[in-house]
Amino acid sequence: MSTLIQIKQVTGRPIPLRGNDIDTDRIIPARYMKAITFDGLGQYAFFDARFEADGRSKGHVMDDPRYQAKGPRVGVVNKNFGCGSSREHAPQALLRWGIKALVGESFADIFFGNCVTLGIPCVTGNEADVAALLADVEDDPAHELKVDVAALTVTYRGKSYPVALPAGARTQLLEGTWDATRILLQAQDQVRQVAARLPYVAGFVR
Repeated sequence: MSTLIQIKQVTGRPIPLRGNDIDTDRIIPARYMKAITFDGLGQYAFFDARFEADGRSKGHVMDDPRYQAKGPRVGVVNKNFGCGSSREHAPQALLRWGIKALVGESFADIFFGNCVTLGIPCVTGNEADVAALLADVEDDPAHELKVDVAALTVTYRGKSYPVALPAGARTQLLEGTWDATRILLQAQDQVRQVAARLPYVAGFVR
């Protein structure tokens, strides 16, 4: 039986992604959405903001040596992050780059939902707190940032900020029910029983 993964806390090195209304086209350019799977998509996250046409680095924060770290990362953003196209490749690219949680002022609704289905908490704080957190991260990025889904707090360098998360999404993350595939796998016996009673799938159930 597949075990549900409960997400109560996410801890990782922070990456500041400043700017309001950063859309999904910027997060993952459309030309990199042709792959059959999402594997390897992380290398294309913010690609056009990071590189010139000839491949030279533009000095984007994702390539800044100060923000290079192994392990999970936590993105810190501003208003309306993930707006624009509803492409699920955007959170997939961020996840595969290493971002396991996001802290910001607000998130586009569809982007937020796509993040929850991947187990990426997107918590929101007020403008002043997010500004202070961004400044703190940029001043000294070499510390762990903790997103506490259960307590609804974000902590960095000893400072703690209150954050919000819709009740439904929070419950899904805490209980592990955000992962629809695992839920389905846990219910295999019930699925087979129901399928066996349906005349239009008779003979196809194994």
